[in-house]
Amino acid sequence: MHDVNLGDILAGLEKSDSNTTRFSENWSQGRSAFGGLSAAFAVTAMRKKLAQPQTIRSLMVSFIAPVTPGEVNVEAIVLRQGRNVTQCSANVISEGQIALQAMAAFGNSREAFKPAAAVDKELPSRESGMYFSDNAKRLPPFLQYFDGCWIDGGIPFSGNYKPFLSMWVRHKQDVSRFPIEKLIAIADIPPPVLLSHFEKPPVPASSLSWSLEFVEAPENLTGEWFYLEFEVEAAADGYTQQSGRIYDEFGRLVALTRQCMVYFG
Repeated sequence: MHDVNLGDILAGLEKSDSNTTRFSENWSQGRSAFGGLSAAFAVTAMRKKLAQPQTIRSLMVSFIAPVTPGEVNVEAIVLRQGRNVTQCSANVISEGQIALQAMAAFGNSREAFKPAAAVDKELPSRESGMYFSDNAKRLPPFLQYFDGCWIDGGIPFSGNYKPFLSMWVRHKQDVSRFPIEKLIAIADIPPPVLLSHFEKPPVPASSLSWSLEFVEAPENLTGEWFYLEFEVEAAADGYTQQSGRIYDEFGRLVALTRQCMVYFG
């Protein structure tokens, strides 16, 4: 099974007349596929439905059931085709049941009022962080396909709770053929920040819903590294909400994200 490269998995889906592809447990976290991979499946299938290429503007995802390793099928439809915006939805099917539902808005660029651009953020050096490989025993299998380092904040199972985290991340392989899916996968790398409270795994935790807004068109991004800042906004009754900002390696804000997660512990 050729799944070392995210691009290989997505290319299989893109070429498939039946909208199917396969992935192995190497791309898993717990019982399910890495959420960024599952969401990428939905987006690839929705892109195939577009009458012409359009950039993605927003994505909303509900994680319903585990997307288990093996074959997955994606059902996608166009909900509305407007003059500038196309609304689509997709169901990711795993073991015969809907495991993920997604909706996305794709839109053309057009002339419009634009406030003064924000100043690019000054980003910390990657040399100041702790690389993923230095903490490999505690990392889920899918992170083997990414390079990255923790810069500050809540490292899972450190027993030192901090309500924020920051990190650098990039894909190890070239996935430039899939710029939207490339950014989606990066955006879902951070774990529940709340896990830094706990000292030992496992503490089961998973996403319930996820929204992602694209400030810049992913296909216009040229760098490989991304800088992520996430923070806990609330946590109670076994549910936590966290939000994040994603920057390219030049300090430009490229996406905003928010997740509702469940945890047991």
